[in-house]
Amino acid sequence: MTPTLVREHLAHAGSAPPRVNPRKRARDWAEIQERMLLPLHETVHERLEVGPGTRLLGLSCGSGLALLLAAAKGAAVTGVDSRPEHLALARERLDPDGPLDARLVQADSPADAADDDTPPYTLVTAYETVGALDDSAGLGDTLAAALPLAARGAAVVLAGWGPPERCATSTVLRVAAKLAEPLRGARTWRPARRDDLEEVARRAGLRPDGSGRVACPFGYADTDSAVRGLVSTGLFDAAVAATDRKQVGKELTESLHPYRRPDGTVWMPNVFRYLIARVP
Repeated sequence: MTPTLVREHLAHAGSAPPRVNPRKRARDWAEIQERMLLPLHETVHERLEVGPGTRLLGLSCGSGLALLLAAAKGAAVTGVDSRPEHLALARERLDPDGPLDARLVQADSPADAADDDTPPYTLVTAYETVGALDDSAGLGDTLAAALPLAARGAAVVLAGWGPPERCATSTVLRVAAKLAEPLRGARTWRPARRDDLEEVARRAGLRPDGSGRVACPFGYADTDSAVRGLVSTGLFDAAVAATDRKQVGKELTESLHPYRRPDGTVWMPNVFRYLIARVP
């Protein structure tokens, strides 16, 4: 799903950006969608005993919810993201001049945020959903730039969708893939594969050290909120580029119908998987 559910991408190299308002979408992400991964963040923090003494580097930290949770436990956190509209929201939450030990850096690569006076990180999180946009190679490049900043033995956390049969949202995300078909080569959603996370860790030279699954249901107040939240993930960018925002909204609304409750709310059970790896 960020720090984020997924990182926002253009539909494919050389294409025009979808017609979206980046500030509005960042706000939709922060207010609607980001909280869906709260169980994942809490589980990882508990398992790794995040607290005072933890030095956390959040890659593509988005609007900073995972960082806020860690900082509230006493961790020193640094978030790196290239999107100014997301970082603006993270700053509202974390207030780098406030009592929390938080640092936010706008940069394309974590290496650009390196500081000779900063001690090595003991935890690196990459909550971009591996497999969502079949962009694990891009995540590998980001990890390669981040690992020199981490201490030996530091934990690196990767996250991805669970099995499609246990993720109700998979049926909705297939709409994104179908609508994007006219754009050959467009990066769009695909079902998770069993060893996606391990493959990224292996290519980065990391040593797997445990994994787990977490229930992360997607719940929305109504269909409009569900559409806004899902579009804010970036998984529908290619679909918007291939058709238009109105068409995507229409088909997305129809695909959400089976998950509407009598009171109008939308509820989709999902399972996410995480991998803990270690820096050699």
